[in-house]
Amino acid sequence: MKPNRIFCAAVIGLALFLGGCATYHALPLAKRSNLRTSLGQLDLTMPSEGAHKNPMRIDPAKPLSADEVGLLAVLNSPYLASQPGQLSAARAQLLSATILPNPALSVDYEFYLSGPGTSNSLAASLTEDLRSIVTYRPRVKAARARLRQVRADLLWQDWLVAQRARLLAVDIYSDGRALKIRSRELRLLDDEVQRVRAATAAGNLTLSAEAPLLAARASAQISTAATRMTLLRDWQHLDALIGLDPSVQFAISRPVPVGLPAHIDSLIGTLPERRPDLVALRRGYEASDEDVRAAILGQFPAFAIGPAGGWDTSHVYSAGPIISMSLPIFNRNQGQIASARATRAVLHADYQARLDRAVGTSKALVTRIRMISAGLKKARSASAAAGSLAGSALQALQDGNLDERSLTDYQTMALQRQLDVLAYQRALDETTLALSIELGTGFPETLSASPDKVKRR
Repeated sequence: MKPNRIFCAAVIGLALFLGGCATYHALPLAKRSNLRTSLGQLDLTMPSEGAHKNPMRIDPAKPLSADEVGLLAVLNSPYLASQPGQLSAARAQLLSATILPNPALSVDYEFYLSGPGTSNSLAASLTEDLRSIVTYRPRVKAARARLRQVRADLLWQDWLVAQRARLLAVDIYSDGRALKIRSRELRLLDDEVQRVRAATAAGNLTLSAEAPLLAARASAQISTAATRMTLLRDWQHLDALIGLDPSVQFAISRPVPVGLPAHIDSLIGTLPERRPDLVALRRGYEASDEDVRAAILGQFPAFAIGPAGGWDTSHVYSAGPIISMSLPIFNRNQGQIASARATRAVLHADYQARLDRAVGTSKALVTRIRMISAGLKKARSASAAAGSLAGSALQALQDGNLDERSLTDYQTMALQRQLDVLAYQRALDETTLALSIELGTGFPETLSASPDKVKRR
């Protein structure tokens, strides 16, 4: 009966084991692109962090601000599509670290054939590796730190994609304004060329009067074509970043002027606690430090212990402990310890280098913003003066004290001054966005509340 009972127990155990196993499900690849052809087809709702907070929704019918374009990219960018998989992989690693290895079961059943014995013999043992228990806590701590590292890394990816989208939105708005100004300049030059040609045909001007106008018009045509091409390129980059078809364009509102943040020194001093990439590096270092602890504890030799028992062919029953261990004569885990310590030293140096670079870049950007702001102030004064001169020139033309050729020169000069202001403003917006990246500021609370948390689509 005993062998039958053992057989039944084995069958039941095997059935329970198979019932808890994972099963295979196919995940076929897509056969066509997933590019959207309008904003209405995108995910437009940013999840809220609190239970009593309403989610933020972007209205596609209105011109989008640069911040809204950034959020749109975070919600829909194909570059972030693999984030849930990366987070799942990190969680799977944590799950693997928290699971102890299975105990080892050994069964030796021998059939009686001949001799003084009277029955079949059975010997069984059940052992567990103690070294996995000794190193359990540091291994789990390392896996948890790596999960937090992945979350912070994913937040940094969101951050960079959003800032890239914001920057493209600022560039597109600036390119659109520049294109309007250059087109207006080109129309002025075209009109003046037609008037000079008519005067030349009537014999009132020589052919040489047309040469400088043609050169100026050719330069304006080249600049206008270059601006139009830049605008198209920026639209295509933004569409690709958001997941839209390259032909899609939408209204972008005027960027809100942003100055230097208050308490800049305090913001620079608290970079390690706020910037997601620095948080990720710190979490990675914590994981590496726990790896060193686990490697040191891994010097404990492979040690398995458990109960053993059975009966022989004479029905003599016996039971007792069984111990199995490796002798630490050649391998005392020196290789793992050296590797873990070297990895920790590399991460320590990487973190210091990243922090130094972030602080240095932030201070350099602050200096650049102050210089650009001073240049923008002067450019605005020059533009206002040029506009005033153009207005006076128009009045002089109406009074008969100025010719149309001179008026065109004043007007094109005023337009050039407007382009100077636009260039300074664009540089200021771009540099301010770069500073917000370095400082880890200026992003919605739904993402920046905690570097250890990242929204999931």
